Amino acid sequence: MQLKYLVGGNHEGVRENLGRATAAAALKKARQLLHQGYVDVRICTPRGLVLLEDEFNHLEKQEETDMAKERRGNREAKKPKKEKIKVIAAAPSQKTGGWQPILGSGKKK
Repeated sequence: MQLKYLVGGNHEGVRENLGRATAAAALKKARQLLHQGYVDVRICTPRGLVLLEDEFNHLEKQEETDMAKERRGNREAKKPKKEKIKVIAAAPSQKTGGWQPILGSGKKK
C-alpha cells in the first residue's frame, strides 16, 4: 500500500511525521495530534500541497467530491463481444470428399 498523505506535528520539541493512505485517515490523525497537544500540525497532500490547521476543511471538501466521483464511475464493465470468424468468398472450399462429376475422355461418339 502506497502512503499518499503525510501528517506531521511538533510535540515537546520533537517533530513527528506519519504517513496515511487516504485523506480521511490523514484528517483523523491530524485532529488526533491536535487533541494530544501537538502544535504546527500539517498535512501534505500527494500533489505537494501543505495544509495547516485552519485549512483542513479544504481537504474535507475534496474528500467529499472524490467520493461522489468514485460512485459515479463505479460501473460494471461490459463483457466483450464474441469474435466472428470472417469467411472469404473467393477462397476455395476446404471440404473433402463428397460427390464429384465423372469427366469423360473428351471424345465424341
